[in-house]
Amino acid sequence: MGDPKFLRRTYDTPKHPWEAARMDEERKLVAKYGLKNKRELWKAQSILRGFRRQARELQARVRSGEPQAKREADGLLGRLTRLGVLPSGSSSLDDVLALTPEVVLERRFEWIAFRRELAPTPKGARQLIVHGHLTMGNHKVTRPGYLVLAAQEADIGPWHRRRLARGAIGGVGCAGRVGVADARARARGGGLGHAQVGGAPREDRRPEHGQCFPAPEWPASHPGCLLPCARRPLATILGTTGELFQPL
Repeated sequence: MGDPKFLRRTYDTPKHPWEAARMDEERKLVAKYGLKNKRELWKAQSILRGFRRQARELQARVRSGEPQAKREADGLLGRLTRLGVLPSGSSSLDDVLALTPEVVLERRFEWIAFRRELAPTPKGARQLIVHGHLTMGNHKVTRPGYLVLAAQEADIGPWHRRRLARGAIGGVGCAGRVGVADARARARGGGLGHAQVGGAPREDRRPEHGQCFPAPEWPASHPGCLLPCARRPLATILGTTGELFQPL
């Protein structure tokens, strides 16, 4: 594969590090959109700066009558429309020059998740994304700064909802290990699961302290036949299943 290329920054820093008006504006944007630091804001500004630079160059080439420039301009407008930065319809290169960094920040995954009320705050949405609790379609996206396409907004949802849609067995979603085992047993034809024996759930048939289920209700082939015996005295256990405790 060879040596990897040298990493380089994907953003440009401000020309002057200390400008009160610019620093106040950056702090407001960082707080509003739940950004981690100003570096993420500078990345959005650099992305927008690239779009604007490309639009200015295409405007000059279109005025000179270059046919290839018209095709490239349509491609740029189509890309920004798919990204959701420009509205679908009649857009021009002048609309690209009128864009602001807020438009790019509003396409971030964390902001869209907050706008769709999947999290109470942008910071909360960022935490859910980083921890893998939000998905986009059938894929986990753990990058809060991912720029979401307009067609992908409807596919954003919580991870447990995707598990329910994929792993439903017999009409039962992700109900835990015991619930999934019972659903698989019913799908096989009414077999016994871990939490259902004798046709009723275990929690509905749980005995009181000092009592136990009758021995005939627990099939000998069931792996959990000795589970309720923890509530019985040792003499009762040896009396009912003494053959299991005979010395070799």
